[in-house]
Amino acid sequence: MRITNLDVIVTAPPAPGWGGRYWILVKLTTNTNVVGWGECYASSVGPKAMTTVIEDVFERYFLDQSPENIELMFRRTFSSGFTQRPDLSVMGAFSGLEIACWDILGKERNRPVWALLGGKINESIRAYSYLYPLENHDLKSFWTSPENAAESASDLVSRGYTALKFDPAGPYTMRGGHQPALSDIPLYNAWRSSTCPKRYRALCFIHGGNKSGSRQ
Repeated sequence: MRITNLDVIVTAPPAPGWGGRYWILVKLTTNTNVVGWGECYASSVGPKAMTTVIEDVFERYFLDQSPENIELMFRRTFSSGFTQRPDLSVMGAFSGLEIACWDILGKERNRPVWALLGGKINESIRAYSYLYPLENHDLKSFWTSPENAAESASDLVSRGYTALKFDPAGPYTMRGGHQPALSDIPLYNAWRSSTCPKRYRALCFIHGGNKSGSRQ
């Protein structure tokens, strides 16, 4: 089994784009028509430049290789040109391609990937979701609407999520995010009170804003 083809899919989060400028998915296909999917994290360059990096890493180190040879492909990618440094561009490209290889191996063996990585420790793991707008929500006003946040939280809970996450530190500028403000409290309270306090966990993502010395 050999890797023969790469597709790079650039996607964008819904308005106003607080989830990131773009997300990049990669699709690897083998000569036996097994398909693997991965995601390449890269926030330091634009999607056109990152697509070129992904294609370059693929053509140099993944094309015509067995998806089983992940360690070999990693060592070649990491040590190319004697760089041996974990930069966000090349290694970001590699990470998504590696995920796709594991996806291929799991499908080829009809086994979950965790079974190929040493087995499971826990019977289950907790999954969380950000608050996202529902079909009846206005995309522009959703992110600052306590009522919409509560409706989104209730919808996620009904689908089985036991932890919900929101981001009160945006929007972001060259000076970074802001500390959670008083104006963020109604938003938090609305969706937190819409779920059972004893069963569900509320997560606030502030991107390192709550550091020692910051105002509390």
